Amino acid sequence: MNRFKREKIIPYIVLTLIGIGFLLPLLWVLLAAFDPNAQQALKMPKSLTLANFQSILSDPATVKSFFIGIFLSFGQAILVVIVAGLAAYPLSRYTLKYKKPFMYTVLFMTSLPITAVMVPVYQLFIFMNLQDSLIGTMLFLTASGLPYGIWMMKNFMDAVPLELEESAWVDGASVWKSLQKIVSPLMLPGICTVGIFTFTGSWGNFFVPYILIQTPEKFPASVTIFQFFGSYGMIEYGKLAAFSLLYTFPAVVLYIFSQRFMSQGFSLGGASKG
Repeated sequence: MNRFKREKIIPYIVLTLIGIGFLLPLLWVLLAAFDPNAQQALKMPKSLTLANFQSILSDPATVKSFFIGIFLSFGQAILVVIVAGLAAYPLSRYTLKYKKPFMYTVLFMTSLPITAVMVPVYQLFIFMNLQDSLIGTMLFLTASGLPYGIWMMKNFMDAVPLELEESAWVDGASVWKSLQKIVSPLMLPGICTVGIFTFTGSWGNFFVPYILIQTPEKFPASVTIFQFFGSYGMIEYGKLAAFSLLYTFPAVVLYIFSQRFMSQGFSLGGASKG
């Protein structure tokens, strides 16, 4: 094999090994979820059963944790989309004196690790009597997701031609009406993209709910999956795998139904075509 062929084959070999490394844990979760005697080892089950799923879904506390997680994630996504859209509008449409430093500040805040602010945030929650509150947790998740949401929303809004709004203004439309009737429909791909990223980020967030919520009955699914390791003394891998599959279901369904909007959002196709 000459040198040229080796240089072409080696990247494919490396990518194949990386793909196998990601595939094997997923395959274990899929097989173990239907295995009544699942273990750490990856093996084909001798018989398939839905008992693991029935055990998870028959536990009221587990089902409640899923609904709490959906409540927090959808609530944060809706608030981030609304607030980020309103904040992005003047940044996109108006000539502001300190717009560039403000955008750099927003960009810096997107990279700020959440652990760096959790101690003062926890003290603030105690002072405002918001600890162990789902609404308070949702508000903090919203605040932590706003920098990234504003940055993305502003870029999507820049792709909507200003001339369309100016035509509406000439016809007597207000700024709010033009934002509602013209900009928002053309930005639908971007709005969906921001909402999906916000939802998935909140759905998989373990650290914030674990710190801000003390009552186990208020834990979302992202925290309940951690507690699952100690719920049965010895870990029952089948039930853990079943819980993991159910846990991924909302995010997967959201991606499937919204992938068209996401692809348009990344390319800014929806806005530029308007």
